[in-house]
Formats: sequence, structure tokens, C-alpha cells
Amino acid sequence: MAGGSGGRTVASRVLGLIGAFDASHRRLTLSELATRADVSLPTAHRLVAELVDWGALVREEDGTYAVGRRLWDAGLLAPVATDLRSVAAPFLHDLYGATLETVHLAVREDDHVLYLETLRGTRNVPIVSSVGSRLPMYSTGVGKVLLAHAPEDVRNRVLSAPLKPFTRHTITTPGLLRRQLDRVLAEGYATTAEEMTLGACSVAVPITTSSGVVGSLGIVVSDLRRNRLRLVSALKVAAQGVSRGLG
Repeated sequence: MAGGSGGRTVASRVLGLIGAFDASHRRLTLSELATRADVSLPTAHRLVAELVDWGALVREEDGTYAVGRRLWDAGLLAPVATDLRSVAAPFLHDLYGATLETVHLAVREDDHVLYLETLRGTRNVPIVSSVGSRLPMYSTGVGKVLLAHAPEDVRNRVLSAPLKPFTRHTITTPGLLRRQLDRVLAEGYATTAEEMTLGACSVAVPITTSSGVVGSLGIVVSDLRRNRLRLVSALKVAAQGVSRGLG
């Protein structure tokens, strides 16, 4: 119930308001923000106004609020993001130049996949991801790679939560998804077939350093039946180059 913020610091309330947003709640009303952050409506009104003034949140034309660009810009200053994006940039462009398809660079953020970079392809393939977006790991190529290599507690948490179907092809059976993740580990790449968006298939590989898997590279195409092995090979070469660059 909103209003239970007694004894909390201003910082914890502000963080609660920012943390109210997730992949399923990209736009929230002031009342929804207050409820999800567990603060009173007057407190939410005051703090949200300050966050909007600073650029952490933006107020849309319909009166709802969304995460502002300034938070994304600040997140890009994190070493894992700046190093990975800068090292991966030339390899992303090489992949795009060789395929003219949409190319993704992503990392795991808690139980979601966070897209650090996206180069849009020239072909008419529906894409829902964009730079800074967070999507479920179980329904995307880069996400399945990251979920397969995630700690066991993360895998268990994702697989035990409700698996929302985005299309009729989305895998929502935990046992089947777990077997697919095991196959990702064995084969070194993941694929999806219209599991996030109808008309879009994807293939992705891990980026590995001495610290483990730090990210994933993926390509989105309309059909994988003929070019899967060629795309996997190109992705693995690029991922190895990024890994060497990261040291």
C-alpha cells in the first residue's frame, strides 16, 4: 500500500520511484509510481517533479512518466558498458556490412537482457528492441545466450516465473526452455524463431573473457533455415575479436 515510507530516506524513495519502471512497466501514471514505489501520492508528486526537472524522467503527452535520457546516459558511463560498446563497435559494423541485417550487442541486467547497441538492417524485418531497451531473456536470441550462461539461481528464477507468450511461437514450457538452454551451452549459440515478434528470427553467441560471459552478439533475420551456420560463424569470429579486445 502506498504511503508506507515512514523512516525511509529521500534517496531510498527516489530510487524506489526509478526502480518502479521495468520491461512490463515502461510508462506509469503518478498514482502507479506512488503505489509501485510505496510512497505517498504527495511525496511522489514532489520527487517526480524534481526527477523530471533533472532529466531522469520525462512526462509524456498523455500524462504518464517514462525513464529519461539522462539516466541512460549515466548508465553508459559504467565500465562494463563503455568498454564493451567501444571495443565491440567495429565488429558490429563489420557484421552489419557483411549481412545488412539488424545486429545487437546486449548484456544481462538482473533477469532481463539490456540492449547496449543496435544497428538496424535494411530489410523489412520487425524489430522491437532498441538501444537501452530491456526485454525478457527467454524469448530473444541474445537473451537466451545470457540466460544459458547465467548463474543457476538466475536461471531457476526466470524459469519459475510466469513465461509470458509474445507470439504463438514463444516457448513458455520451463522444461523445454531448460533443455534449449542446455543445448545453447553445448553448441555455443542460441536461436529463436518468431518467439518475440512474428516475422523475426535471431541467432546469437556469447562474448567471453577470463571473467566469463560478459555479453552477447546477435543478428535478426526473417529466416534462419538457409543461413544459420554462416551467421553463426560470422558471429563467433566477431565475438572472438571483441573478447581479445577486452583482454
